[in-house]
Amino acid sequence: MLGKGLLQGLAVTAKNLVGSFHDPARYTTQEYPEVKPTLPEAYRNFPFLVSESAEDPMGTLRCVACQICEKECPPQCIFIVMERDEKGKAMKRPKVFDIDTSVCMSCQICVEVCPFDAIKMDQVFEIATTDRFNALLLNREQLAKPNTYFQQIHPTEAAEVDARLAAERAAAEEKAKAAAAVKAAAIKAPPAPPPAKPSA
Repeated sequence: MLGKGLLQGLAVTAKNLVGSFHDPARYTTQEYPEVKPTLPEAYRNFPFLVSESAEDPMGTLRCVACQICEKECPPQCIFIVMERDEKGKAMKRPKVFDIDTSVCMSCQICVEVCPFDAIKMDQVFEIATTDRFNALLLNREQLAKPNTYFQQIHPTEAAEVDARLAAERAAAEEKAKAAAAVKAAAIKAPPAPPPAKPSA
């Protein structure tokens, strides 16, 4: 019969439509933007910078402005300038950290090469704008987000990173304590007597 497959398809659609009023699980359409989608943990969009504190995001950035991500970025959309004091000494934090999201291809290479776990992939996808230039160039203040946000969107990866960083901090503290103990023992030890002069 001509059109039998079409009628069968329409019957399935009608069945699911009617059944969805009694079983919401069968209603697969989400009323976006009123209902926000639940994104999988592995979803990624554009990078953001991780800070340890929400109260002082600029002062607690993990980024030390090593510029590895800037050099490894395939589309070259990251621009970093290290902050320096009045004497020109490097302060190991970014004065400028810009990402051009109009060029970024969300490859996550910047995340993989960062040795300090300072840059991660975000899940924000509502970024449409009428300004295709300035509005899509994100600066340090716009990119900085607290570690609690990272734990919320990528809980598995955040738990692994936090455990590793805690272990590294503990090892550094133990090393510093051992060095301080050696230094204190050297200070307390009496000076060695001068060598005796040979008799004539």
